[in-house]
Amino acid sequence: MKILIKGAGDLATGIAARLHACGYKIVMTEIAVPLTVRRSVAFSRAVYEEEAQVEDAWAVLVQDMEGAGAVLEEGRIAVIVDETAGIRESYRPEVVIDAVMAKRNIGTCITDAPLVIGIGPGFTAGEDCHFVIETKRGHDLGRVIAKGCAIPDTGVPGEIGGYASERLIRAQADGIMEPCAMIGDVVEKGQKVAETGRAAVYAEMTGIVRGMLQPGVKVTKGLKIGDIDARQCREYCETISDKARSIGGGVLEAVTRYERQKYEWGSRYAIILLAAGSSVRYGANKLLEETGGMPMYQHMLKALSTFPALHRIVVSRYPEILEDAERLGMQAVVNRQPALGISHSLILGLQEAIAENTDLKGVLFAVCDQPGLKADTISRLLRKAQENPGKIVCAGRKGRPGNPVVWDQRYFKELLGLAGDTGGRQVMKNYPGDILVLETAEGELWDIDRKEDMTQ
Repeated sequence: MKILIKGAGDLATGIAARLHACGYKIVMTEIAVPLTVRRSVAFSRAVYEEEAQVEDAWAVLVQDMEGAGAVLEEGRIAVIVDETAGIRESYRPEVVIDAVMAKRNIGTCITDAPLVIGIGPGFTAGEDCHFVIETKRGHDLGRVIAKGCAIPDTGVPGEIGGYASERLIRAQADGIMEPCAMIGDVVEKGQKVAETGRAAVYAEMTGIVRGMLQPGVKVTKGLKIGDIDARQCREYCETISDKARSIGGGVLEAVTRYERQKYEWGSRYAIILLAAGSSVRYGANKLLEETGGMPMYQHMLKALSTFPALHRIVVSRYPEILEDAERLGMQAVVNRQPALGISHSLILGLQEAIAENTDLKGVLFAVCDQPGLKADTISRLLRKAQENPGKIVCAGRKGRPGNPVVWDQRYFKELLGLAGDTGGRQVMKNYPGDILVLETAEGELWDIDRKEDMTQ
């Protein structure tokens, strides 16, 4: 599998090293003058040294896709100066990881690749990427976030060896940076460790220099140019940090989740979201009503965004829903005859799914007015359907079937023959012995039909 990592700093390198060790092909992008402090354990060093080794992995600077291909064939990691990650167009990675660590999204979209992962604050899973990896030191470091954001940047560095902000070395003036201490040197508090714009920079604590920018870099006042570690272990200066390894582990988990979806379900199942109803009992378009801080329909789109390996189809007549679906990399299908009932939406979606994959084993149908439904429940439904071929698998409560429903391919012909506004329940009545109910929390099954339902 081909993976593109935006950024080649120490955290990005920790990610790359972990993925490379598992056999993935890695291309990394960097800026022309890297500002990696922990450069002894960063592949960004290859930009000005032409190659870089970090532990057992080697990275080589390349100029274009042809050079990258040759390096990948050698089993090494390719690094290219490419601030906008334009190589993505020719490399065509299956996974894009934004590890620039800009604390904000500076150009990554969820449609950049089948799987897009954002590292740290600045990204929202389900909006501009599929997963976010937590980077703040503490209990959640390395956690894979499938909905929402990482902890916001506090501006306060994580504590190492009992020190936090004191361990950072910052530029005291604008200008050229020249180090007076090298990575691996032990320095004392108050010792001069660098000059920036001819202004002296002093250590605020005693310890070993774990990171220092390369000489001759143009810096601005306040920029982080170095790092001191009170633990004074030289090995820590030359090996990937616990933080980078943890983040790399989170990325590896997200990638393998995607692979599992792809190989277990991707060629077998599709997901169809029905979102064309007229909301007659509600008295307005309920799908656009706000609940939980966002329009109702967006809850389901976010849930489906955690299944990038599956063909996801959204059938609607509402431009807002169709546009959002396309933005999130889903297929948008317009229902131009909503008066024909839910069966027409069902047929439109199923026809598209079958056209895309004639060997489809099953389809999960979901509705858009269940904002409490969790992505994990969708996973459980697909897994149960896979384990029980030929069955109709429904989410439900106390044996009573509800939505979503996974239909085996054996029922496709009858589903395509439906008419009116009763949907698949017409077919379910003919096969009561084939229905399997997956017990689901009541709050997930809550659907909104009337305005008073919004207050429950």
